[in-house]
Amino acid sequence: MLRVKGLTKRIPGGPKVLDDVSFDAYEGDFVAVKGSSGSGKSMLLKCLALQETWTSGTYQFNGKDVPQGNWLAKMKIKQQVAYLEEKPFLYPDKTGLKNVIIGSVTQTPAWRRWSGMMRNDDYMGAMEMIEKRGLLDKAHLKARNLSGGERQRMAIARALVHGAKVIVADEPVSGLDPHAADEVLGELKALCKNEGIIVIAVLHQGDWAERYADRILGLNQGKLVLDVYGRKLTLREKSLL
Repeated sequence: MLRVKGLTKRIPGGPKVLDDVSFDAYEGDFVAVKGSSGSGKSMLLKCLALQETWTSGTYQFNGKDVPQGNWLAKMKIKQQVAYLEEKPFLYPDKTGLKNVIIGSVTQTPAWRRWSGMMRNDDYMGAMEMIEKRGLLDKAHLKARNLSGGERQRMAIARALVHGAKVIVADEPVSGLDPHAADEVLGELKALCKNEGIIVIAVLHQGDWAERYADRILGLNQGKLVLDVYGRKLTLREKSLL
């Protein structure tokens, strides 16, 4: 379970980017976040993934407060709350398999990424996760040769191999063709349904949020203005964003 209460982020000397945001997310939830540019969508995700600090409010994961100062405690949270960028970084000259094994900047220590050490159980676990994503035939291709959708699904495999229980995804299908976008969002939806993963994704463009999410949160100028479950937004609700 993930609980956010009164989360506020103020830019020093500037405005509030997040303003008293509160919500809960439970195992298996697919939560979409919508809002116009500058509404605080990306900042919310970065705070949840400990990419950014917040000014006030509380953030709990599995009933415990998430710390902002303790490096070791933050590293443990980052392993479980994976941040998926719009265009995920993969080492272009390493294979998809190697990228999955060595992990992302936020989930694995630097020595592991630099050394690229691979144990047999690492190899088997990564290959199994890649196969579940339908990418077994892409495992030994260099990341530079993967399509945008394949890179995003390989990044999902990487997050799961390194212990993610929550995936926060910032516009994960932006720039993808409709078929690839459906594959990525279908994969995330299946993870919620079958494995109890919590997915919180910025899905502002098109009707992706209404098609895939169980719940839609709407932000406007940092404030939570919508919290809708399992249905399409009305015209009035859309006007609030």
